[in-house]
Amino acid sequence: MTKNPVIRTFSIVACDLEEKSWGVAVASKFLAVGAVVPYAKAGVGAVATQSEANTSYGEHGLSLMAQGLSASEALNTLISEDGGRDHRQVGIVDRQGGAATYTGKKCYDWAGGIAGKNFAAQGNILTGENTITAMVETFEKSPGELADRLCAALAAGDRVGGDSRGKQAAALLVVKPNGSYGGYTDKYIDLRVDDHPDPVTELANLLKMHHVFFGSSRAAQKVKIEGELAREFLAALKRLGYYAGEAETHVDSDAKIALIKFIGVENLEERFDADRLLIDEPALDYLRQRRLLSV
Repeated sequence: MTKNPVIRTFSIVACDLEEKSWGVAVASKFLAVGAVVPYAKAGVGAVATQSEANTSYGEHGLSLMAQGLSASEALNTLISEDGGRDHRQVGIVDRQGGAATYTGKKCYDWAGGIAGKNFAAQGNILTGENTITAMVETFEKSPGELADRLCAALAAGDRVGGDSRGKQAAALLVVKPNGSYGGYTDKYIDLRVDDHPDPVTELANLLKMHHVFFGSSRAAQKVKIEGELAREFLAALKRLGYYAGEAETHVDSDAKIALIKFIGVENLEERFDADRLLIDEPALDYLRQRRLLSV
């Protein structure tokens, strides 16, 4: 059998039972690490398989937990069936927040992991144990939804050392029931930075953009496009070629058609109420940061 390349990496698997979400965040000096390490299924659990990764651990681990096994029981089954267990590293969290981590005795130093309530963090060929402890401490104290906490934990590990060889790729996978665009599947977030000089920072940027495009705002964060804001939008629409009229403080029927087209091109439909001419503040901030408004 051909020996697998070693996926020297650090990862965290976790869940938020109130949010009903499960996920994995991972970083490594390994091309497209998100295509190999993370697995998750809503209502079942999450798995990170790494080192000389046995990728069957992902689907098989989820299948075992779907049958009712705990994270620890599923982990024991996986490694007991694997003759290459000494080279493997894996973290698992189950549907109830039980977690387990395993590091084979032949994984390259520094290698190890920590499991706690609702999470397991692990890594191999790291600069030191502080990568894992920083991830755990940050995950436990960070606010926000699971995706934000996972990303913050990964960034904390990256800051204190991370992969001793350097940086290349990072990924974030989060699932929850009907969590996808349109609610058809459980894949809420699946973001990957496959080859980048600062992949963890870029992953955080992608997560911010995901929240802009697919998030939702409270009523207090919805802004009426009228008055000076209407003038700002219409001036931008005219400059960008969507609208031929004047930049007034009122959105007439022609301006509304142009505005809807512009919002569609920018993929911000989830943040815009065409009937009431309301836009969410995060979307408005995004358009200004991109200099699509107020140049």
